[in-house]
Amino acid sequence: MSKVQSVFRIQPAKGNALRTHRLHRMRRATQLGTLLLLVLIPVSGLFRIDPVDGAFVVLDRQIWFSDFFIVVGLWLAMASGLVITYSMLGMVFCGWACPQNTLSEWANEMTHRWLGRRAEVTLDGAKMDVAQRKNTPLNWVILGALYWGVSMLLALIPLFYFYPPDVVWSFVTFREDERLAGSLHYIYFVFTLIIFLNIAFIRHFMCRFMCIYKIWQHGFKTKDTLHIAYDASRKADCEKCSKLCEAQCFLGLDPKNTETYDACINCGECIVACDAVHAKKGEPGLLRFEVGERQSARLAAFRTNLGSFVGRVRWTIPFTALGIGMFVWGLYTYEPERLTVYQDAEAGRQVHDRYRINVAHKLYRPAEVTLAVEGLPEGSYRLERDRIFFQSTGRVDVRLYLTSRLEPGVHTFLVRARSSEGWSDAFRVRHFVAAGDVQQEG
Repeated sequence: MSKVQSVFRIQPAKGNALRTHRLHRMRRATQLGTLLLLVLIPVSGLFRIDPVDGAFVVLDRQIWFSDFFIVVGLWLAMASGLVITYSMLGMVFCGWACPQNTLSEWANEMTHRWLGRRAEVTLDGAKMDVAQRKNTPLNWVILGALYWGVSMLLALIPLFYFYPPDVVWSFVTFREDERLAGSLHYIYFVFTLIIFLNIAFIRHFMCRFMCIYKIWQHGFKTKDTLHIAYDASRKADCEKCSKLCEAQCFLGLDPKNTETYDACINCGECIVACDAVHAKKGEPGLLRFEVGERQSARLAAFRTNLGSFVGRVRWTIPFTALGIGMFVWGLYTYEPERLTVYQDAEAGRQVHDRYRINVAHKLYRPAEVTLAVEGLPEGSYRLERDRIFFQSTGRVDVRLYLTSRLEPGVHTFLVRARSSEGWSDAFRVRHFVAAGDVQQEG
């Protein structure tokens, strides 16, 4: 094996058992870190959804479609970044980060602990083989309670994407909070029930047969994407083994014969099992992660594969960089308020001598906005109020009344707004006065 190739492989080491445990711990840490990240994303304000205003929230900023650079930049960076990840690492997300897989593995472990090692929810539909000494009502109740408790805990995660942490706490402690939807407890119960049924019965059936996301990733796999490689030169060593690697694969695959398009999710548990068996003899395992053309160890082939990687991601890297740049620029130029002025309406008709000044505050923190009218003679208008106080996001209308002191003709004036956040904007209005007629133009 060339030194260049070794960079892209997890190499067998002298401390084979140590490597085995490290790989397993790394995967478990990544799975738990993903679940924690799912909570931290909305709690930190990085991203959530405001159900009251019907808006996305990024870094405690309410995002409208008019915030073009943030919207397009975020999705462009994410989409192109995922394409690069899929092309290089294949379906590693499924094996190392997917919450569905994490829960399924945990449910398998709990089932083995309370019902026996042969108690499996298998993909082939075989009946669960419960150990006779563990087939007691108490064990079934404990297992069911564990499933339901975890389901209740996980069902809280979606709530953080729609409510701030203090509102979720009010929900958990049954405190009255006007920000909570009246039917939220019923919705929460449905979430809990769905997760419970998933943990108890579905598990890896979702990964194997129902996951649309998995099919999407398949479209970017090639023969040189990250995969499980098998050292066929030591085939004789496998004949002495009890096929522990196959037994360890919860998707029912033979790790020694993986294909470009199969159900393998690169979890690496087969590698861990193989290493554990051969570590007792002081030998490296026969399985490893590898990036490169399957069944090829030639440097020329590696260079060809490296070139295909570069060609495959070359057009996506600029889009990723562009998306990140647009997102950062969008945050830098973000306007925390929005000012509009329009003619007032009353009983289905326009009132030509009255306007509405609408100020929208898009930050989830207090702010003060001052209003002023420039370009009209003193005494020719009356502003309902010149200060607006916001405790959080929202919209406020302020009426502007024009008097009969304006001379006939076109009067152009500005409605100017300034906020305590340092934002300022002006809206230009053209008001036309004629004998018995007043109308707005522009």
